[in-house]
Amino acid sequence: MAKRGKPGGRGSRPAAGVVEVPRGTRPSGPMEGVYYIDTGDCELVADQDNSTGWLLKINGVMSSHIDLADPLFLDFEYMRWMAALIESCWPPSGSSAAGLKLRGLHLGGGACSMARYFHAVYPDARQVVVELDGKLAHYVRGWFDLPKAPLLRLRVGEAREVTETLTPDTRDFIIRDVFAGALTPRPLTTAEFNQHVKQVLAPGGVYVVNSGDAPDLKNAREDAATLAASFKHTVIIADPAMLKGRRYGNMVMAGSDTPFGDDPKLHRRLLGGAVPAHLWDDAQVRAFAAGSPVRHDPAAAVT
Repeated sequence: MAKRGKPGGRGSRPAAGVVEVPRGTRPSGPMEGVYYIDTGDCELVADQDNSTGWLLKINGVMSSHIDLADPLFLDFEYMRWMAALIESCWPPSGSSAAGLKLRGLHLGGGACSMARYFHAVYPDARQVVVELDGKLAHYVRGWFDLPKAPLLRLRVGEAREVTETLTPDTRDFIIRDVFAGALTPRPLTTAEFNQHVKQVLAPGGVYVVNSGDAPDLKNAREDAATLAASFKHTVIIADPAMLKGRRYGNMVMAGSDTPFGDDPKLHRRLLGGAVPAHLWDDAQVRAFAAGSPVRHDPAAAVT
């Protein structure tokens, strides 16, 4: 269950041909082309609007954007919302942030855009990125000059299986950004999986998910219902058109057993982006999810 692209994203011109990288070698920097990976193919395209930008498509679906010159530049709006939320919980400036050693887990690898961003914001953070596709992870390491271990580790594996093996109370934040086509694989959306996430989170930890949906918002409501059933406190961030079911797109949802608080800086930051977003508090999230089923793992077969 690796991220196989996200709803939305920017268009790009097609790359020419298929690039074969000999087994056992790592590319030294990005080069346009279509690359065979373990789960299909990926396409690396130079950003025509940014001389240091690169776009990554996976199996034909836009997945990630990287700016080699500026790790703080996030091209996808929902990623900026995630960053704003995390930074609201752990302000990166001020005396309290000195030597802040956050521990982050990213479920879904892609180009490691978010992990790169948080390394720039929190230089002492320790992050693990879980990516199903080993060949993709190998390419990304070579293309984008990512921080080395122990600051950033890439772990090849299926997101749920990896999460279930992790030591309890060892992550401050966990981000779920895993897609198979337009939706997150169901085993990563259930109440049972959320319980594994809660075990891995340290006290005060935050679980952030990227929920993609169509205008009927059925998937988003079920995601919200399941998150609300698992955590005492929840929030949703999205633009007004998405919240009203007027378009296909992304919602950022988060859960924690510690209150998120009411940070006016966060509200201003969300409203000030290219796509202004609203933040719904816990009561609004639960009202949005009311009547939607909580997702569960399939019942074990009786023999």
